[in-house]
Amino acid sequence: MGKVSSADKMRTQTLREQGYGVKAIMAAYPQNYWKLSTVKKICKHVDQTGSATERKAGSGRPKFTRSDTNIVHVEELICSQEGQSGQQLSTREIAAKLDINDRSVRRIAKKDLHCYGRPM
Repeated sequence: MGKVSSADKMRTQTLREQGYGVKAIMAAYPQNYWKLSTVKKICKHVDQTGSATERKAGSGRPKFTRSDTNIVHVEELICSQEGQSGQQLSTREIAAKLDINDRSVRRIAKKDLHCYGRPM
């Protein structure tokens, strides 16, 4: 489906709810140069869900690395280092222990554990 703004989707939804067909919706907005298949998909989504803008629950790429178990493991490894000078593990070492990417460890520390800068 091409890039259609949410405002255009809402206009399409309104026309669909008023009983307009796909070609009539396209004729109402000739300046947009929509493809027929794009308008059909929007209309099908409106017919099935009642909304043109809401996504289905669970759609999108699932979280894999930032799972609850990995967050707990990273938290345990970071918090176990508090007060131990010279014994800190780097994010690379934590990543190697957990067999995940070091960037994922930094992301977990920042977004989930709210550790900014150098927490150790």
